[in-house]
Amino acid sequence: MDESALTRRRLLQLAAAGLGAAGLAACAGSTAPPSPGTTTAAEASPPAPVLPAAPLTVASRAGSFVSAFRPGVASNWSLAAPEVPSGGRQPQLPVAVFLHGLGGSHRALLEDLAAQEALQRHIDAGGAPFAIAAVDGGNTWWHSRADGSDTQSMLVREFVPLLGSQGFDLGRVGLFGFSMGGFGSLLLASQGRLPGLRAVAAMSPAVWGRYDERMESAFDGPADFAANDVFALRPRLAALPKRVDCGSQDELLATVREYVRELPGEVEGGFQPGGHDSAYLRSILPEVFSFLGRHLA
Repeated sequence: MDESALTRRRLLQLAAAGLGAAGLAACAGSTAPPSPGTTTAAEASPPAPVLPAAPLTVASRAGSFVSAFRPGVASNWSLAAPEVPSGGRQPQLPVAVFLHGLGGSHRALLEDLAAQEALQRHIDAGGAPFAIAAVDGGNTWWHSRADGSDTQSMLVREFVPLLGSQGFDLGRVGLFGFSMGGFGSLLLASQGRLPGLRAVAAMSPAVWGRYDERMESAFDGPADFAANDVFALRPRLAALPKRVDCGSQDELLATVREYVRELPGEVEGGFQPGGHDSAYLRSILPEVFSFLGRHLA
């Protein structure tokens, strides 16, 4: 394996210093998800409404559910969305789903990244409004595993429909993620399982071009790696708007460059000064939100 590729142990070390610092915590306002298949993209995709003249203020809320794809585990979630003042007509907004990194949780989005503040600044500057949301995925690498867990199916069949039940437009969905979550975002976008997907942004994605046993828990073995090989799946992203970023001091830099080199179609983003941490992610978040806003509008 390329020496720049990170093992799970090294990723955990980086997570402890960055976005993995927030532990799992139950959230108030528990909300049960709808049954799988109760919300379709066609049902949730009316023409984009005219935005209200009243100023939009970003507000957050949270909840928890037990997933059929993670039995016995509470999956906590949080979201932040622009809202009109009391009495105003709330537009049906698109939503971008954030996938956290190894050792992290849904709390990384609003606590470590303070993404609700970045979203407010984006809207105040005239950017297209959208909501952001995150859910706990454990250390599963956002795909089905030999232990029976399947956090990718949890996202597609439970969490995204739950967001539809909260009033968001499932015909205009974005994905963005960090490290393990960057890999998960690219994988889900490449596998085409999410109706209504309009754009994907991967921040410091943990990607590998070949299998190595030192990847430890990222995959269950060579066959599992082959089934979830984002390098091999690159042609499927040709038509989808995409953005990939990585810090120039990040140990993942070489493999991310290798991934981007043969990624078809236009690729936004780049390689900016920074490492594998929340400081770097906060520095690029305004541009990531600008990218998502343009493609979700």
